[in-house]
Amino acid sequence: MNAHTEHLDVIVIGGGAAGLSAALMLGRSRRRTLVIDSGLPRNRFAAHMHGVLGHEGIDPAELLRKGHEELAAYDIAIRQGRVARLDETDDGVSVLLEDGQRLAARVAIVATGVTDELPDIPGLAERWGSTVLHCPYCHGWEVRDRRIGVLTTSPLGMHQAQLIRQWSDDVVVFTAGLGQLEQAEKQRLLARGITLVPGPVTEVLGEGDQVTAVRTADGSTIEVGAIFTAGTLRPHDDFLTHLGLERTDTPAGSFLAVDPTGKTSSDRIWAVGNVSNPMANVPISMSAGTMAGSFVNMTLVTDDFDRAVAGPAEPSDPVAFWQERYAGSDRIWSGKVNAVLGDIAASLEPGTALDLGSGEGADVIWLAQHGWQATGIDISDNAVSRGREAARAAGLAEEQARFVVSDLSDPAVLDRGYDLVTASFFHSPVELPRTDILRRAAELVNAGGHLLITSHAAAPPWADASAHEHDFLDAKEELEELGLPEDAWETVILEHRHRAVTSPSGGPATLEDAVVLLRRR
Repeated sequence: MNAHTEHLDVIVIGGGAAGLSAALMLGRSRRRTLVIDSGLPRNRFAAHMHGVLGHEGIDPAELLRKGHEELAAYDIAIRQGRVARLDETDDGVSVLLEDGQRLAARVAIVATGVTDELPDIPGLAERWGSTVLHCPYCHGWEVRDRRIGVLTTSPLGMHQAQLIRQWSDDVVVFTAGLGQLEQAEKQRLLARGITLVPGPVTEVLGEGDQVTAVRTADGSTIEVGAIFTAGTLRPHDDFLTHLGLERTDTPAGSFLAVDPTGKTSSDRIWAVGNVSNPMANVPISMSAGTMAGSFVNMTLVTDDFDRAVAGPAEPSDPVAFWQERYAGSDRIWSGKVNAVLGDIAASLEPGTALDLGSGEGADVIWLAQHGWQATGIDISDNAVSRGREAARAAGLAEEQARFVVSDLSDPAVLDRGYDLVTASFFHSPVELPRTDILRRAAELVNAGGHLLITSHAAAPPWADASAHEHDFLDAKEELEELGLPEDAWETVILEHRHRAVTSPSGGPATLEDAVVLLRRR
């Protein structure tokens, strides 16, 4: 199993019309969203899609292809796979894929659809979606005026038998699936000229995907040009049944209960499309997905403001602190390379580089774009997830910009030496063994390689220095704190640099940075 957990705003489980519509709204809302798609939409058996304004008669696969293109414009990734398990966590949801990959997000939207389990009758399933059909609104026009058979599978077939009469004057209802019909029910069907056949259907006959006749248990053959039937609907929600979410019992079966926005009884799980609404066709599923995407974004917007008002938590664990720091949707840093790193690395021969506390990956990306094979390392897998996403958006391959979740306590995590190890403002409000980590990182520098440390030499001028518990080291003190042997290291730069910034009040201010550059002899 991959131990890394990618943290996203939303994971959409299911890549049909409902799931892609939800993802589209989230992408346009600038939410970090991933779609998990099995590639098996319910309507894949049909060659044409009907009743969808602006898309009348197109192949359903073409709608999904266009959807994929549209999502790509908003950096929404679609990953092939199946979900084995969905769990709720303290800060959202955890998704385990069947291949062992684990993902995390603040919200999940379930759009996995249903399977139509057809009666086990020879010749029936082979023609499903062509001339064996279930929805007259989707396919009735194409088989209008033919002799249409209705193969009933439950008492609900009475509704379908009456409905089909709108598309043809010649309808044959195979009534075995209806159970014992009352005389009034028989008379109702007969009054509209419908033919009733009581014998159970044993075989569907035809040529290729075209139905020509039906054989019944008594050996009779009844000619038909199409068949409508209703399979047993099985919602694809096994991966979350252990959560005990509220369900609704319908004539078609038990389905996840949702409110008008698609939210289930969990505040972090939405369900849209046929997985929660067995009657939803393509436009209804698209509408439900669009609605869910919009309301999920608003839920996250509210969360973001609630977190901002409450302020950061005060965990004692640095991993938990930085996980929380990178859990929101806002960018934490500027997205630009650290100025000292950019200045100094530009003067060095590109090679392999390691960036400690890589955060959202700006330094790693700059190094990779300037010829370095760059690795970013951070204790927060949320930060690493952002770095990976940023590298992909910049068009960088993994061998150019790699990211690793680690605190360097396990030397096996990094399997090579580096020509440059850099740590820019490697500080933490929550205590962590900073000096020990820097010393371990120094051991990874190749002979002739460099160690670059850029740190705050003093508190910002707008802050109350007496309120700061952090010990700010000047460049000389930083070097002494490292305690690296002088016979193994040469000091190249030991200085302070001043940096113009904008203070929280909006006015100009200057920060003082300590810069230490060492070369391994």
